[in-house]
Amino acid sequence: MARVAQLGYIGLGVSNIDEWEQFATGVLGLQAHTRDPDGSLLLRMDDYHHRFIVSPGDADDLTLVGWEVADEETLTAMGDQLSANDIAVEWGSPEEAEARRVVGLLKLQDPNGLATEIFYGPLVGVDKPFQSPRPISGFTTGDMGLGHITMTVDSLEESLHFYRDVLGFRLSDWVRPQPERGVTSTLNLAFLHCNPRHHSMAFWEGKMPKRMHHFMVQLQSLDDVGSTYDLCQSKEVPIDMTLGRHTNDLMLSFYLKTPSGFSVEYGWGAREVDDTTWQVQLHRTGSIWGHKHVSH
Repeated sequence: MARVAQLGYIGLGVSNIDEWEQFATGVLGLQAHTRDPDGSLLLRMDDYHHRFIVSPGDADDLTLVGWEVADEETLTAMGDQLSANDIAVEWGSPEEAEARRVVGLLKLQDPNGLATEIFYGPLVGVDKPFQSPRPISGFTTGDMGLGHITMTVDSLEESLHFYRDVLGFRLSDWVRPQPERGVTSTLNLAFLHCNPRHHSMAFWEGKMPKRMHHFMVQLQSLDDVGSTYDLCQSKEVPIDMTLGRHTNDLMLSFYLKTPSGFSVEYGWGAREVDDTTWQVQLHRTGSIWGHKHVSH
């Protein structure tokens, strides 16, 4: 079975790109490229040319997810796998691959209508190392990819089938319910991994104003998280959830609000998955301590 290897990039449609650039560079510590001809802002966090594609749009939401595979052979096998499951898929043109700075890609939609790309051969810039505009030690990426995304889905069953049975994710665990956050017992939050990162995506069935709940970036130092927490308070960047530690991945993190209204989890210290020994777990609460909601 062909499997995706990591979360390569995400696309965001935003109403104010200038505000997003200031937020991404001045708060998150991402490095900005010059704008693409279509007005998109590409943001870097490691050796990859970019991990974020921030494009003009009214959605202020997640608009695209790019999953990486190892090579052309795996990409071709993934295309066959998708077709065998009656999922419409097409090869990206050379121009589309060039725009993404990859060698080749497939284009499709997930069961929720979310534009999805599967690619291989990302452009990397080891000759010009990543330099954060902020004094942080950097992000934990490598073979674990960008980080993770958490979103709502239209059907938990259909999304589990697509991501687990077609794209090759493995289930890490469940969190249901989360009474400390006032969430009803009908919430089933599934966490899935495709590499040692505890989860590259999480989702639950439901309707919210936005598809995206948050994306997570993991820092190399706890001090990076602490200094950014202080920065948010001094710059009055809205904090959605206070500093805390999760039950399932043990991430120590806080959540801050983006200019588009969804959140970023800014964290450190998550445990990793070893598929030879990992056992799926059930958690009744989302956090060991902290992560208190902040009203604005």
